[in-house]
Amino acid sequence: MVSILLAVGIVVSLFVGYNIGGATTGPAFGPAVGADAISKTTAAALMTLFFFVGAWTIGRRVVATLGGDLVAASVFTLTTSIGVLFFIGFALFIGNLFGVPASTSMTAVGSIAGLGLAAGELDWGVMGEIAIWWIVAPFIGFWVSLVIGRYFYARLNRIVRMERSEGPLVRLDRSGTLPRPVVSKTTSRRELWGVITVIVIGCLMAFSSGTSNIANAIAPLVGSDAVDMNPAIVGGCLAVGVGTFTIARRTLETMGNDLTELPLTAAIVVAVVSASLVIFLSAIGIPASFVVIATMSIIGLGWGRATRPLTVSEAVQGEESPRVSVGALTVDEEGETPPSIGEEDPEDIPRASDLFDPATTARVVLMQNVVPAIATAGAYLTFRFVPIFGL
Repeated sequence: MVSILLAVGIVVSLFVGYNIGGATTGPAFGPAVGADAISKTTAAALMTLFFFVGAWTIGRRVVATLGGDLVAASVFTLTTSIGVLFFIGFALFIGNLFGVPASTSMTAVGSIAGLGLAAGELDWGVMGEIAIWWIVAPFIGFWVSLVIGRYFYARLNRIVRMERSEGPLVRLDRSGTLPRPVVSKTTSRRELWGVITVIVIGCLMAFSSGTSNIANAIAPLVGSDAVDMNPAIVGGCLAVGVGTFTIARRTLETMGNDLTELPLTAAIVVAVVSASLVIFLSAIGIPASFVVIATMSIIGLGWGRATRPLTVSEAVQGEESPRVSVGALTVDEEGETPPSIGEEDPEDIPRASDLFDPATTARVVLMQNVVPAIATAGAYLTFRFVPIFGL
């Protein structure tokens, strides 16, 4: 019976990892694939590699938090572990039905917290620390991005410009003993650095995903001592890798070609700010939500860009009301020389309704909170009142 339960638990864990790979590859490498910088196969290989590096180095700290610090390790049995993984998957499925990218980390914490509440073993100190960082981190992302948007975005936009030339980026020189890659004659230096930039940032996002998301797939099994940490990380990363090479191709298509409203410069800023915060939180053992932090980073960047036509004194006195919008990020054409702060024409900045649909925004924010709440409530009621779990 134990071996059957263990097999079921491993299968469910691998299924969660498979879906993590499918969901996180698009945000990481969508811009690079959409710009024809790399192929979908190369993106999947890089995602798998850097996810594993993040999981193996920093990710084990988040596994320890979810698998033994948030609730007592003794609460995790094979049965409860399977139950927790089920509620993670079920709640994420609800989010998918509404077309909302719900936070895997918040959902996982909610499921485990529900188990802890039912067993009376929830560590409120750890839960409080996680909750505080969930509030603080998005606001850090907002303010950092706001400063970048107001003071640095326009100049970054002048630097960041990637126009793909005809033909391959690099070619193989076979004149020597061994073939070696060389830059094609049609490739400009700006193009080369632009391609390198989006690929490096994709790798950074893959690394940050590994540091935080590996725990969502394996923490319950590791906490129950059913599987040791190292083989669990390897198995979880293999499942993520399968997801990157299969279902992630659809998310890469969506993120790389269909979602074009966020310019390359803005995508780079949001990715760097959000990934850096996720890596920091993972390093201190806090499961972080990249989706929530990135959302606040986009809003902050748009706000900062929208206030460029105003001086600080005008903004403080309320002489003009900045029209905060993701559309504010699309005003500058890549490569153009930005006007000075306070001298920009406010009419050049789109209204919020241009690209920031209030109804869609409200639905996303609502579901990002509802999905973890469903996981928490469902897990608590099940573990509290269903006798099979024996709590």
